[in-house]
Amino acid sequence: MLSIHKLTKTLGGRTLFRGAEMTINWGERVALVGPNGAGKSTLFRMILGEDSQDEGTIERDEYAITGYLEQEAGDPGDETILEIAIGITPEMVNILRTMREHEAKGDHGHPDYAAAQDQFTHLNGYQLEPKAKKILAGLGYKETDFHKPAREYSGGWIMRAYLARLLVMEPDLLMLDEPTNHLDLLSLLWLQRYLRNYSGAILMISHDRDFMDELVESVVEIDPDAQKLITYTGNYGSYLEQREQRYEQQLQAYRNQQKEIEATQEFIDRFRQVTSKAAQVQSRVKQLEKLERIEKPRAPRKPFKFAFPQPQRSNQKVMELTKVSQAYGEKQIYKDLDLTLERGEKIVLVGPNGAGKSTLIKILAGVLPINGGKREVGYATKLGYYSQHRSESLNEDNTVLEEVMASCPTLREDEARSILGSFLFRRTDVEKRCGVLSGGEKSRLNLVKFLTDPPNLLLMDEPTTHLDILSIDSLVNALKSYEGTLVFISHDVHFIRTLAETTLHINNGTVTRYAGGYDYFLEKSGLNDDRGAVTA
Repeated sequence: MLSIHKLTKTLGGRTLFRGAEMTINWGERVALVGPNGAGKSTLFRMILGEDSQDEGTIERDEYAITGYLEQEAGDPGDETILEIAIGITPEMVNILRTMREHEAKGDHGHPDYAAAQDQFTHLNGYQLEPKAKKILAGLGYKETDFHKPAREYSGGWIMRAYLARLLVMEPDLLMLDEPTNHLDLLSLLWLQRYLRNYSGAILMISHDRDFMDELVESVVEIDPDAQKLITYTGNYGSYLEQREQRYEQQLQAYRNQQKEIEATQEFIDRFRQVTSKAAQVQSRVKQLEKLERIEKPRAPRKPFKFAFPQPQRSNQKVMELTKVSQAYGEKQIYKDLDLTLERGEKIVLVGPNGAGKSTLIKILAGVLPINGGKREVGYATKLGYYSQHRSESLNEDNTVLEEVMASCPTLREDEARSILGSFLFRRTDVEKRCGVLSGGEKSRLNLVKFLTDPPNLLLMDEPTTHLDILSIDSLVNALKSYEGTLVFISHDVHFIRTLAETTLHINNGTVTRYAGGYDYFLEKSGLNDDRGAVTA
């Protein structure tokens, strides 16, 4: 259904693709991977016809419908959540509003109402609306949200409505750019189940390796050195294994050729002045001239490993909340909440968006004053709170490198540069002043500072945002060996599955403790079956 042949594209003076090839068949599920800046989004734009290639062809089946989910939502205008999800035209919007106006008045016999009903039926509205409502519910919306203007919601919730729109439309080729970014864990689980049954082809960019492992059948890697698209069969885990094998094979081929070149050159040098060997020497000279040299392959980038300093040991009871109440205006979030954190626990907070996960972590961090109850911090507890939105702790006049070195005076410069490189600060990036960094860069820099001088109670709200897969793996490696107490929120299943030893499920003001990690929680909570999943 999609065929890319001999694709060449140069952007900003840098060649992203040269003679690249890729094919996606009907119903195939494909992940597009590669380092940041390799050209994933550019390739998406070319497939969609929003950007042009320099050479080569991109062909889509003329009968195939393509749907695309962008990373950021545009202005929803006056549309309601349900209107966005149904994917309706302005004509359909007017029809729906006419119907609702007459329904509100109880005026079902009006000729305009009858005409609107006929048009709604003709446009397949009665089939689209129930499906849209089921999908919206799966993505975390309540029924009371459906008819509210989308502009009243945050960008993340608007993105969910646009995702629902695509799923209702059921395009033959579903193109998803970081589809899990705006989802909580339970909505992500629902989407994963839904896409397992999706009949169309899927092409996705994602930093969530578990999400890819569950869904994709092949992985296409953008190789920035070769400027090619390399296709691997299997899921993401299989791709990692095959990529390592491919590197070893290429390295062996390179070494074998180097031995051959050295032996040939040695013969030439040894017998260059021997008249009886002149023909053989000349033959070998021509052989070397015609030889197609194998470039030494670059080793695949791997997660960075560093022995981060361990924090000072805390007392057994790190923190305790007793009868804590918290509300925003009239909305009660918690009432009489009791919670104890003990030394060495690794706890994940899970639950739907709006349930109070971030509120709880802010209460634990002491950045949100509680309305009632008691918050007691252990006498030896040194607390650190990482939020992707907190950047005031940075000295804006320092460079990135200076900021990290200042946070841990025992750190060598080469170690600091390596750590920063693993979290996407490369080469000249480390010389940037903190004051000019983007929000994502500031978040990543704060993350590095936490790792180089960790507190013994680490509270983290979505620490994997703004990280690529290998940076997430580097963070996992660091936190696996962390001996302090860790409480975190994340929607990255691999991150949760690897680190969490205890799960706190937060829903409707109730905190339920599960004495196990992600899979234990799914099993014990009943979320491990397919209840509530909508089939495509």
